[in-house]
Amino acid sequence: MKNKINKTNAARLLDLAKIAYELIPYAVDENDLSAVHIAEQLGENIEQVFKTLVLRGDKTGILVCVIPGNREVDLKRAAKVSGNKKADMLLMKELLPVTGYIRGGCSPIGMKKNYPVYIHRTAENFDYIYISAGVRGIQIKIAPYDLIRVVDAIVAELVVK
Repeated sequence: MKNKINKTNAARLLDLAKIAYELIPYAVDENDLSAVHIAEQLGENIEQVFKTLVLRGDKTGILVCVIPGNREVDLKRAAKVSGNKKADMLLMKELLPVTGYIRGGCSPIGMKKNYPVYIHRTAENFDYIYISAGVRGIQIKIAPYDLIRVVDAIVAELVVK
């Protein structure tokens, strides 16, 4: 018998948009909140487990980058693609007040406001990817095109080469 997984706000928003997805639980390690750990828990390719990073641009303000879990965001590229001269990672203490999410449970779906979302181009290489469901311990398995559509994401080159 399967344990019932409580729906997150991100999942409810996907339901409203009539988008197919799966909620996939994983064991949380408070000492390792990395996407690499999540990929290992799920037995999935790390390139399909995406992390959600929140940045602040010098001109446009908050922006969201969704990139493969084993890669590092290129701040210059993120700034350029978002119409900024400069972009920096949001301070950890700002994450919850700005997004409504905590570190290790930040989803690009259902943030407090509809911030611009940029997704790394490799997402399009897969039938499905994983993103945070908005809480630690649950991932959303979703077709990348559905994610792009629901958050109105711009596909771009976002990672350090």
